[in-house]
Amino acid sequence: MRLRVRVSMTMILLLIASFVAAPPARAAAAGDVVTAQPTTVYLLPGKLLEVPVNAWHLLYRSTSATGSLNAVSGTLLVPKASYPLGKRPIIGYAVGTHGLGDQCAPSASMSRGGEAELALVSLFLLKGFAVAITDYEGLGTPGVHTYMAGISQGHAVLDSIRAATRVSGSGLSTGGPVAVMGYSQGGASAAWAAQLQPSYASELRLKGVAAGGVPADLHAVADHLDGDANFGLAAAAGVGFDAAYPELDLNADLNDRGRALLADAADDCVGDLDKLAGLRFSDLSPVDLMNQPKWLARLAENRLGAIAPRVPMFIYHAQGDEIIPQAISATLRSEYCRAGVNLRWTSLPAPNHVTGAIEGGPLAIEWLALRILGLPAFGNC
Repeated sequence: MRLRVRVSMTMILLLIASFVAAPPARAAAAGDVVTAQPTTVYLLPGKLLEVPVNAWHLLYRSTSATGSLNAVSGTLLVPKASYPLGKRPIIGYAVGTHGLGDQCAPSASMSRGGEAELALVSLFLLKGFAVAITDYEGLGTPGVHTYMAGISQGHAVLDSIRAATRVSGSGLSTGGPVAVMGYSQGGASAAWAAQLQPSYASELRLKGVAAGGVPADLHAVADHLDGDANFGLAAAAGVGFDAAYPELDLNADLNDRGRALLADAADDCVGDLDKLAGLRFSDLSPVDLMNQPKWLARLAENRLGAIAPRVPMFIYHAQGDEIIPQAISATLRSEYCRAGVNLRWTSLPAPNHVTGAIEGGPLAIEWLALRILGLPAFGNC
């Protein structure tokens, strides 16, 4: 009889346990790795990087400009050689404008040996640093690239660093020093990462941010490019903002020509945007697009300078920049300096936008390396 009671009690306990729900799984969070696939990165077609690396193509969680969880792709590069100075540093590298089509994504160009910015990335790898390179929202993943929506881009950069520490086999860990660098679109993304980090990714040990050719005020940049040979970049930014903020409903405000031209440009890489050279916003729309209240609000929301970064900043800009006038970065410098940011400003003699990246990139990398090593930064506000 006692045996029967014991068996019955065991059965009852098992039945109760079967109805008790298992602990809920942790909800997906920004920086989580969705997939991490080993990949091969080429400096030129058929030519591997000079520094032996382990490379992964990542899909990771991030946050859109409006606060929704999304999925962003990117690439993680980790030197195979051991790092002798403690935890390996991670650089969040924000690329410049690549275009709107998925085939333009940095991860795609790196896999076929067509990524020019790997020349700068390699300088970090030579120092033993890991580099996380985001494709940004909608570039390399379903949906339209939210080109120049700075808040989305800043999130994507910070979350690429978070994701890097969560890739199995990468040898990376949380708590190590990190830094961020970018030029042009990447310069805006880097500066947004600096502004957002204290509230969005406070656990990251961000040591410094280098931002070059920064389009800090997109309204001012759009006004400058209206009717210019580089108008295609302004038009692409309109497409990107429309993707980030659906209430803008850009298509409804375009004329037939504008709808046709922007639909055609929606899968273009940066070199293909030249077909829009010389056009004006007034050629695409019967309304004053950029000065509508809905556009003014979102452009103001994505204007850099309202939040003071808490880490040292290195901002550099070409004197002869024909795409983003140096005065726009100079205004950002003044605003950051008034807010007490530890900022190093460098005006480059470069005659145009592209040579600004070439002249300023190595300076920025060396400045960041010193921050990673713990040396103090001295501003020139």
